[in-house]
Amino acid sequence: MDKKKLYDIVDKHQQTITTLSDKVWELAELSLLEYQTADYYCELMEKLGFTVERQVANVATAFSGSYGSGHPVIGILGEFDALDGLDQAAGTAQRQRHSATNTCGHGCGHNMLGAASLGAAIAIKEAIEAGELKGTVIFYGCPGEEGCAGKAFMAREGVFAHLDAALTWHPGTTNKITTGSNAASLQYIYSFKGLSAHAAGDPWDGRSALDAAELMNVGANFLREHIAPKECLHYSFLDVGGVSPNVVQPTASVLYMIRGENVRKAKALKKRVDDIAQGAALMTGTTVTQRQIDGTSSTLSNTVLEKLLFDNLKEVPLPQYTPEEWALAKEIFATYPHESLPGDETVLANPAARAEVAEKSEKGTRVINDFIVPYVPGNTFSPGSTDVGDVSWLTPTAQFTAVTFASGSPGHSWQNVSLGRSSIGHKGVIYAAKVLAASVCDLMTDPDLLNKAKAEFADTAAEGYDCPLEKDLIAGPQAL
Repeated sequence: MDKKKLYDIVDKHQQTITTLSDKVWELAELSLLEYQTADYYCELMEKLGFTVERQVANVATAFSGSYGSGHPVIGILGEFDALDGLDQAAGTAQRQRHSATNTCGHGCGHNMLGAASLGAAIAIKEAIEAGELKGTVIFYGCPGEEGCAGKAFMAREGVFAHLDAALTWHPGTTNKITTGSNAASLQYIYSFKGLSAHAAGDPWDGRSALDAAELMNVGANFLREHIAPKECLHYSFLDVGGVSPNVVQPTASVLYMIRGENVRKAKALKKRVDDIAQGAALMTGTTVTQRQIDGTSSTLSNTVLEKLLFDNLKEVPLPQYTPEEWALAKEIFATYPHESLPGDETVLANPAARAEVAEKSEKGTRVINDFIVPYVPGNTFSPGSTDVGDVSWLTPTAQFTAVTFASGSPGHSWQNVSLGRSSIGHKGVIYAAKVLAASVCDLMTDPDLLNKAKAEFADTAAEGYDCPLEKDLIAGPQAL
């Protein structure tokens, strides 16, 4: 199939795609609370002729839209949840609120992520409908990526296991292939229970849950010296037992995120944290219970699919920016520090790739990275976590980033929210949709390519999927 036809389909639906992105930006709903967003997506897909399934894997805001029949079956992943505390007016370089009632904003650009992914699915659907392509395309609406791991709950139920491959992308500051792996993560709440008492009159009758939680944190901080380089711990208090200092606090709870190189190592580290929690309870005469919030797996890289995405990053025409867009990006660029070149460690460690990036980014001073970062496959390890990892253990998976933000813009920032509903963001959405559509087209028309991706996957995923979630854990907004 002539890919130009796919680009034309995306352009034909450009208004629908960018309107979807802006609508989700406006709704800005938190993880697993994206009810209006999910309804909007499902109604749109039904109108466009997709077969829609709601509440996928018994997750209230998970859904899918499929079209076609037979193999290959290619999944395109979409996200759409927002973050709290990031409400921001659109298209401005000043920090200012947009909504008087909603404190949430799309600081990770998920409004754009899902819109471009659906845009690609629309293009593939119409190509199948016209007889240009054969196979099945499935758009997955994956909720709760930010802290609730929607894809992990879907993966636990085998949602992605029947796919021949899965592709996705992420809004970002560069046009770049995402390669290498990242940390697996486990989130657990440790809740201590003690006895209240007068802190001066009879403290000996009290058993301080707050003391226990603090001692747990002290123990965990001492543990940091004795964990592997690719492991880390983070925690935050959820309950400190009250605000009265003259009371021995009877309750306290602390949320831990435990990260490891893979799920097995994260679980092993968690056992050490469990021992510290039990020790803190013993020292204070309190009791401790725990419950899981979520978990994610490490990501398996697939170089066959990554090379495919890279080829299409280069083939699809890059966005061209207006003087007004350059000016806005320049203003936003001035609102945060930026001290490094764009690109990951693997790219910047390669002398030729680093020199190319330095030249094209004007030594990191270019305010929009309007070029493609070289693809250097390698063993890059990111200490962050993503539930895309869980998909990658069930089917060959790859992803890329496309420019929607100013160069060097910090993740989860108001600057990202601002540009997430701007013409700069819109251009990134349309570009990403075309790259995804072109890549799906290649997989549907080149069996050898798909077989090579599957062969690589069979090797890298040989040990099998170790789901990071407890068997009976339910996904829901009540998690915290």
